[in-house]
Amino acid sequence: MAGVTVKDVSAHSFVKAYAAYLKRTGKLEVPKWVDIVKTSTHKELAPYDPDWFYIRAASVARHIYLRPQVGVGALKKNYGGAKNRGNRPHHHANASGSVLRKVLQALEKIKVLEKDETKGRTISQDGQKDLDRIAAQIVRAAERA
Repeated sequence: MAGVTVKDVSAHSFVKAYAAYLKRTGKLEVPKWVDIVKTSTHKELAPYDPDWFYIRAASVARHIYLRPQVGVGALKKNYGGAKNRGNRPHHHANASGSVLRKVLQALEKIKVLEKDETKGRTISQDGQKDLDRIAAQIVRAAERA
């Protein structure tokens, strides 16, 4: 289907499909510490889903597709959340920079992202083709159903 982009499909279905694709291909390098690390200081536990690294990588790739020139700091703010401070008011806590940096480096290694000459990261041409192809598959599957 010509002309289908990531913007044409829902975020949830795209991230699920792209994470499954990343896991199926086996190209994405997953760190050893992925099963014990917390994703943010405001979290109490590590993620329950064993495939959370693939889901985060797919979500980051979609975020950078929609909004290029994003760095680690912007992603930390985006993936952060409210810190529970007991009976005091909640405050925003940023996500882990190390986790997001490793996600970006893994996506760069498989040529989905590339460093921008001015700042942050952008989607490469090959990465854009991959993401648009996955989006087109989602639209085709929805049309058949």
